[in-house]
Amino acid sequence: MPEKRAGAVNMKGNPLTLLGPEIQAGSPAPDFTALASLTDAWTLSAQPAKVRVLLSVPSLDTGVCAAETKRFNDEAAALGDAVEIAVISVDTPFAQGRFCGAEGVENVKTISDFKDRAFGTTYGVEIDGLGIYARAAFVVNRGGTVTYAEYVPEVTTEPNYDAILAAAKAAAG
Repeated sequence: MPEKRAGAVNMKGNPLTLLGPEIQAGSPAPDFTALASLTDAWTLSAQPAKVRVLLSVPSLDTGVCAAETKRFNDEAAALGDAVEIAVISVDTPFAQGRFCGAEGVENVKTISDFKDRAFGTTYGVEIDGLGIYARAAFVVNRGGTVTYAEYVPEVTTEPNYDAILAAAKAAAG
């Protein structure tokens, strides 16, 4: 049974309970496997040694999540090949692919955790009782250490883009 963190974030001012531990900067990045497509698994530890920005969003089918994904898609080019950005949600791979095609998102990877929800409970972003993830961001350096962790206090607001991008650039060094 995953740890429960009552009141860890809010949605429209209402406190929510998150399932799983609070990941902090300085800790090893927990490994997880989710889906890059319906038949292709994506495992953190199996990826090339790059800096990774892991973005947890409730659903790409919301205005804030769409804006965040498009912003990071635009920012990805400036970060270069040393950094990979992954947007993780419980949307199906079909829905993620449709969103990316419609919005011209091609510089970030969308990862679906609809099947096993391994990322949600491993990174402490699954919202108890709602079946979606809280908005959060984690920067993982080439050595597999979390160098930045942000659980956005109000799920309906955007993350701290400047801090996330600065952490990714610092880790890419």
